[in-house]
Amino acid sequence: MVFQNQVLIGALLAWSGAQVLKLPIEYARTRSWNWSLLLRAGGMPSSHSALVTAAAHGIGLTSGFDTPLFAMSVALAMIVIYDATGIRRQAGQHAKIINTIIKDFLEGHPARSQEKLREVLGHSPLEAFIGTVLGIAVAQIVYGLWAHP
Repeated sequence: MVFQNQVLIGALLAWSGAQVLKLPIEYARTRSWNWSLLLRAGGMPSSHSALVTAAAHGIGLTSGFDTPLFAMSVALAMIVIYDATGIRRQAGQHAKIINTIIKDFLEGHPARSQEKLREVLGHSPLEAFIGTVLGIAVAQIVYGLWAHP
């Protein structure tokens, strides 16, 4: 079989699942479909959190929760989730302020157009938490479905 790495499969399924779930969640919020969410960062749930937690949980399930590899994967997951909820979220808040300043500055000058900066770059703690739960659940399901010697 070509693709037998269950940790990678679980991580990719969790990431894909999070990206796909963004569509109906955003539709429920705005009543419009935004297909670009399939390939964008930010939004509910956090695909970054889902990916790294599925990988960490999958490593724990397959290699043991008391191994250095699991410890390293948890450390990496913590860094990614912290970055998603901290630094990247802060950059999104900066973009929102800059966009407001540009709009205020250009009021009265409708002929000038400016490209808006993306405002959703990071995640709220809730978005990261839901992505984390999704990652653990998908890794557990993949592990449970996998044949074990």
